[in-house]
Amino acid sequence: MKKRGPKIIHILISLAILFGMGLWNSPAAAKEIVIKLAHPNVPQHPMGEGYELFKADLEKRSGGVFRVDIYDSSKYGNFDAVVQGLQMGVLQMGSDACNNFSVFNPQLMFLDMPFIIPSYEAADRITDGPIGKKLASALEKNGILGLGYIDIGFRQVFSSRPIRKLEDAKGLKIRATHSKAHIAILKALGMNPTPVAWGEVYTALQQKTVDAIDIDLNLAWFNKFPEITKYVTLTRSFYSGHLVLVSKPFWEKLSPQEQTWINESFAVMQKFERNKIRSNESMIIQKIKETGGEVIELSPEERARWIKATEEVAPAFAYAVPPELIEEMRKTVQEK
Repeated sequence: MKKRGPKIIHILISLAILFGMGLWNSPAAAKEIVIKLAHPNVPQHPMGEGYELFKADLEKRSGGVFRVDIYDSSKYGNFDAVVQGLQMGVLQMGSDACNNFSVFNPQLMFLDMPFIIPSYEAADRITDGPIGKKLASALEKNGILGLGYIDIGFRQVFSSRPIRKLEDAKGLKIRATHSKAHIAILKALGMNPTPVAWGEVYTALQQKTVDAIDIDLNLAWFNKFPEITKYVTLTRSFYSGHLVLVSKPFWEKLSPQEQTWINESFAVMQKFERNKIRSNESMIIQKIKETGGEVIELSPEERARWIKATEEVAPAFAYAVPPELIEEMRKTVQEK
């Protein structure tokens, strides 16, 4: 009988160990799947924390099949870079404000319409229901799949002078995004919207290039805007959401089990992120008050005046967000 050499014996021993440990057909023995995930927020923001939870949950849930590398604070690049990366499959996941995706489908400006969504519960009914799902699915032809929506929050006015009534807003030089709907809302309220790049906002407020910013409580707090704007008026003019996306070329290469793991981990992240955004708001308001800031709540009568002042904004964008979509949103909001 021919003697087996040391090399053959070593291989047989290694195989026996693998079988004994149950690793021969385990996920750990398979090639690791890397997900590059890009988002624009700082790590300490609830969105940043949510994505860290997604990473931990998916890596554990999949038994090491997936590894998630997070590019926070727009480190991967701007919106265009993220979209191109997703379309090419070199970036596997990302998220951005819904209105940015209106370049692919104008109806994704639907959340920018003023004073339609009164609460987070109503926002969930719209984004998690048929409206949100239909609009997200429209991106598929562009090589992008929508997993679902997470919160940014409701817009409030942070300013260097008090805004207690509509007349106080007149002529206020306020930072605006490049969203045409956002600019139209601010103009309808008598303000002077001034587009400023996100990375330059703090300096612009500090140097009085602008006197205010229209932003949600969490983004304002984690970017330290209350340090340089003494007043915050709780206008809740419109709700902002982020659409979480996955590259279609990447998704189609995954097995059904791998796709299920991602969906399950996203659901965990979505619930956490939404809860944290919402529960943070009372803490932020209290902290602003404790540090010498003033929080102004509009009376129901005054709020009605702000709503009336912006009532022509939605009709002006009927070419993008048709009246039937607005009506469907209003009906959805009223559901119990």
